[in-house]
Amino acid sequence: RVFGGNDYNYERTVAAIDAAIAQYGEAEPVAFPNTAYNLHITKNIHKMKAFITGANKGIGFGIAKHLGLAGWTIILGARNQERASQAIANLEAAGVNVAGWINIELADSASIKQAAQTIARQHPDLALLVNNAGIPGDMSQKSYETDMHHLQETMNVNFYGTYLLTQSLIPTIANNSGRIVNITVPTEVSPYWHPLAYVASKAAQNTMTSIMAMEFAKDNIPVETYSIHPGPTTTDLNGNMDLPGFHTADTVGQKVAEVISDGQCHNGAPATADLLR
Repeated sequence: RVFGGNDYNYERTVAAIDAAIAQYGEAEPVAFPNTAYNLHITKNIHKMKAFITGANKGIGFGIAKHLGLAGWTIILGARNQERASQAIANLEAAGVNVAGWINIELADSASIKQAAQTIARQHPDLALLVNNAGIPGDMSQKSYETDMHHLQETMNVNFYGTYLLTQSLIPTIANNSGRIVNITVPTEVSPYWHPLAYVASKAAQNTMTSIMAMEFAKDNIPVETYSIHPGPTTTDLNGNMDLPGFHTADTVGQKVAEVISDGQCHNGAPATADLLR
């Protein structure tokens, strides 16, 4: 038997598992007390599969690339077949193992449910969901001038759609003692950048993350969820703004992948600081 729990070093754990397999052979799953995470002594421990929404460009593509280079098998979530195919070609050229792509429109509940059903059927070993996709809304509008159309549209995609996808994939992820990572922004309002529709939708996503993390632990559901705030990044979402202090999507993708792969438990961690600092 090897140690488990929330505070462990991934590399040492894998080394201990390999040593146990070499000495004792395959074993039944081992449940550890006082934790929702059960560690399975199996040669399949190295198989990791991730579904990343909005993975055909920007931060999502950067995360897909660097998770793939770290050993994850990637499933792309996208809305456009041509862009998804080009992203897959670029990822494979970089040495990433891509299992394909899933068509998903976060503004359409039927599309979300179909995507989740496809993943559950074709990728039952899914261990990571990265909720990255989102829309900016009309960032030029003042808070007191924001019209309901833009507010509802942004909330539908960034919160309601993200929530439904998360909810729909929890059973699959729980079966693999996996994780749900949300790419978001701090709930605290910045005096420099504060478009109401976008920030409100991400605040709702932060609340979802915190409550789910607490209830997963309380109900002994083997899923870890947390938020990551990448900080100011040059992407299509902000019109490819490139100012001092901004990061490239590739740099952010690398840093996000490092957090996901660091072997630490981040359950419930809020997006309160720039992870690149």
